[in-house]
Amino acid sequence: MNIKVLQSKLKEGLNIISRASLKSTTLPILKNILIKGENNFLSLLSTDLEIGINWWTLAKVEKDGEITVPFNVLSSFVNLLPNEKVDLILKKETLSVQCEDYKIQINGVNTKEFPIIPKIEEKNSINLSSKSFCEGLSQIIDIPSLSKVKPEISGILLCFTKEGVKIVATDSYRLAEKQINIKNKSSNLSFIIPQKTAREVVNIFKDLDEEMEIIFGDNQILFRANMKEAEHPYIELTSKLIEGEYPDYKSIIPPSFKSQIILDREEFLNKIKAASIFSGRVNEVNLDINTEKEEIVIKSQATDLGDYKAKIKGRAEGDKVNVSFNNRFLLDGLVNIKSSEVVFEISGDSSPGVLKPVGKSDFLYVVMPIKS
Repeated sequence: MNIKVLQSKLKEGLNIISRASLKSTTLPILKNILIKGENNFLSLLSTDLEIGINWWTLAKVEKDGEITVPFNVLSSFVNLLPNEKVDLILKKETLSVQCEDYKIQINGVNTKEFPIIPKIEEKNSINLSSKSFCEGLSQIIDIPSLSKVKPEISGILLCFTKEGVKIVATDSYRLAEKQINIKNKSSNLSFIIPQKTAREVVNIFKDLDEEMEIIFGDNQILFRANMKEAEHPYIELTSKLIEGEYPDYKSIIPPSFKSQIILDREEFLNKIKAASIFSGRVNEVNLDINTEKEEIVIKSQATDLGDYKAKIKGRAEGDKVNVSFNNRFLLDGLVNIKSSEVVFEISGDSSPGVLKPVGKSDFLYVVMPIKS
């Protein structure tokens, strides 16, 4: 193997695949990455057995070849190099890395020892905006919580329909649903992806202008972006899916409400933050919604600190209601609503509250109350 590539490109690839490179494991080979030169493309591959990340760039490949080397050694060295041409030369199982006056030799391991990432048969796929999809994922990515009893809610549900894609997450205390419209319509398909996979998809694909292709397999999913300068993959992230049936989340969403108030999102957010200072160990804040006065009174109390009270004016209708929530759950919903105003709907002191953006119907957030 003999490859010439710019330091900046090699550094970029190493940064991307680092997200699937394990720092400590009972399988030492997983600390390595696979480097391959073929047909004027340099590829880097890493895996932790749950996800695999493959990255490609155009390079001058004078001789094809492949080897696995420790990620930390190669990455640490490349980060110190100037942005000049880097030579990667393989002799037997030793990789020589040279750039100007810098040179190292890394003992490699034969690629036969490296885990194979199963190929997904490309029968079902869909294309959509990388930015839109990643923005949608980021709005709900923090909601799932690890559950051994219900592993399904440890992940994020992707529902592909003719109308678009719905992204859903819950931890049994709150639920969020994000709707994204897509150009090419899809048949009805649903998958549960691990939360870690969702985080890495956002981290890797969020700043790409290109469309993302999502390819579905029986127990795996592939996220792919192609190069601008060539009809060739640029980044591929392959992940296992979470098996099982996702809860009937639609039954959790209240079909109607008895009280509604529209508030300035920023003011509501800041006053809930202030209330959280006095919300005690259970993070409780009380909302007293007076639809006649068209206001919410926000209260919290901590025995050892004191108490807090604030009012917010809005546009209200329906019944008066007094209800308490976990302040952190309210804040998570408000932070991820992108409109300047927010709709808050509820049907009683024991009913879930619903937060929605004003002027949009692509996001909703359901939060369960704290019952007295």
